[in-house]
Amino acid sequence: MKKYKKIALALGLLIVVLFILPFLVPMQTYLQKAERIASEKLGVPVTIANGHLRFLPSPRLVAGDIVIGENQDVKIEKLVIVPTLSSLFSETKQINLKVTKPIIKKTALTIISALSAKSPEGAEAAAVNVSHINIDEMQLAWPDIQLPMLNAEIVLTELNQLDSALIESLDGNLKADIVPDGDARLITVNADKWTLPVGLPLLIDKAKVEMQLKGNRLTIPKIDVALYGGKLVGDAVLTWQENKGAENWKANGHLNVMNLSVKQPSSMMSRTVYLSGNLFGDGDFSASAKEVGQLAERLQASFKFKINQGILHGLDLVKVASLLIKQNQSGGETQFDTFSGLLKVSGKQYHLRDLNISSGLLAATGQIEVKSNKQLDGVVEVKVKNSVGLVAIPLNVSGTLKDPVVLPSKMALVGAAAGTAILGPGVGTSLGIKAAGAVDSIKNLFGGDK
Repeated sequence: MKKYKKIALALGLLIVVLFILPFLVPMQTYLQKAERIASEKLGVPVTIANGHLRFLPSPRLVAGDIVIGENQDVKIEKLVIVPTLSSLFSETKQINLKVTKPIIKKTALTIISALSAKSPEGAEAAAVNVSHINIDEMQLAWPDIQLPMLNAEIVLTELNQLDSALIESLDGNLKADIVPDGDARLITVNADKWTLPVGLPLLIDKAKVEMQLKGNRLTIPKIDVALYGGKLVGDAVLTWQENKGAENWKANGHLNVMNLSVKQPSSMMSRTVYLSGNLFGDGDFSASAKEVGQLAERLQASFKFKINQGILHGLDLVKVASLLIKQNQSGGETQFDTFSGLLKVSGKQYHLRDLNISSGLLAATGQIEVKSNKQLDGVVEVKVKNSVGLVAIPLNVSGTLKDPVVLPSKMALVGAAAGTAILGPGVGTSLGIKAAGAVDSIKNLFGGDK
């Protein structure tokens, strides 16, 4: 009995010591050393506000309020470092990390890409091996993207390189699996009832994207997205290299859209003038930049499109062209059999070229530019069928993407008035518009205003 009492007393004393000992260890010196080592490894300033040791339920170091980068590129509420007991007395220490509520800015991509470039092939095993990383409630604080909070479980190799990972949103609607495949990694992203975080808040019914990461190349052979009753499929390639001063990030790919209902997406851009109908189209895109975060701003794309059996809501082109109105007339609609054209994207600017609208009442052609500030600038020529002479009425497109303004050009109004005064309505009006159009074309050759 006495023997058991002694064992119980010893265990009790040990537990007490394990509780008290962390408060006796001077942590500030260790934290300063950890800050210095981390700053050297990452190449950016690292600060750790507080930290302490714990011995129960197992030995671990708990650090809080960690800031990485000159612009607070990464902030971590809490980091727990748990060494594997079996490796405490071995040459290579093995640890697990638990990260709670990290906030990552877009500027952190520069730090991440620099770290990737520092990992030489055939490197020897590190003195400290991070085997597992668990991340809870990760937030990407990017100005142009709104991803949900994410949880992640990451497994690393002996060289502290990515082996496998599972990343999932808190609501479970977004999930990414990373698994090894020889010297490459296979990545599968699945989304279900998920809102697109970039550009228009499009609701994706279901999506699957398959990727392969090998070296400095990310190949995306399959993009399969179901949304708004249609499908978007395609492929893409992303490559990068370490070459300061050069555009070392490059992306290119192809997209195909089939039978996508455009009414809801287009009404997100403008509630006054929008389209309905089913969209078909395909095109290529590419981008190159010094930093990965700049790729979207450097996007170049060419996309042929066609909308069948649709309606232009909020604008009656027949009325605008027939009555030669001088003030913007909202309301009404224009039904069409087909609406086709070519969309050219250059960064944040969009060019709609070779526009062609045909229906039983009208035929229209033109081009429109959407500037980076969402301002519109373009001309659409409308021929109203069954009118005298079938003259093309030039309509100026201005205003903004949200509130477009479509009016006959000043020259068309002047020509119509002059022709009507000289020869009377009907033929005189048509001849006046035609003459004004010829003068307008000559002016445009020399850079004149419409």
